[in-house]
Amino acid sequence: MSTYLLVHGAWHSGQCWDRVVPLLASAGHRVLAPSLTGHGDKAHLLGPEVGLDTHTDDIVDLITGQDLTDVILVGHSYAGLVVSAAANRIPDRIAGLVYLDAMVPVDGESAVDVMPVTQLLIDQAAAAGTGWRIPPLPELPPPGGLFGITDPADIAWVRSMLSDQSVRCLQQPVRLDNPAADTIPRTHIHCTVGRPDNFHRRPVPPVQPNGTPAQVRELAAGHDCMVTAPAALAELLLKVG
Repeated sequence: MSTYLLVHGAWHSGQCWDRVVPLLASAGHRVLAPSLTGHGDKAHLLGPEVGLDTHTDDIVDLITGQDLTDVILVGHSYAGLVVSAAANRIPDRIAGLVYLDAMVPVDGESAVDVMPVTQLLIDQAAAAGTGWRIPPLPELPPPGGLFGITDPADIAWVRSMLSDQSVRCLQQPVRLDNPAADTIPRTHIHCTVGRPDNFHRRPVPPVQPNGTPAQVRELAAGHDCMVTAPAALAELLLKVG
């Protein structure tokens, strides 16, 4: 049995994994899908002080508080930074990192460094007077949709769980200075449908930090594949565990 810890991306909550959790659990695994501070059941805690360090603490505290080991840590989108930072702090508890259509930073980078288009979101929030909080992205024409979701019922469901994101989450740099974290196997899952032209993905180096060949998988789904392709995503995740 593996323990899968699924970490949602910006604006979302742990509820976004609801269609994936039972699929992993039915295969005999333990599955946790918490909401980060400022989102879901913790939405009331959102404030300008909430940042990447806050969300890293959320995950580290959950793992250590429940004494979890051999964790498959899955980070979606912005949460690529969160899982990287968490693995840096407690590498001995992490069996694998999965970057699900995610930002993959190096030491000292912020979300803005990894994906510079996010600076536009910060600038737009400032211009609109919302300051430290960035509202969820608007729906785009198909095939972009809402985070790659085009079905009206799914859009309504996901929109019900979205909340503003603190600017600090995108500006705070990640600390990746623990050599032990480099030994953790990595898997990259890239969603291939409906990606906006201005969202550029960094190429994955051919060799992982641990010296083994890169593991890159493609999923024919939009960015929120946990909503639109849960079975296909669960199948890929089970191969990691």
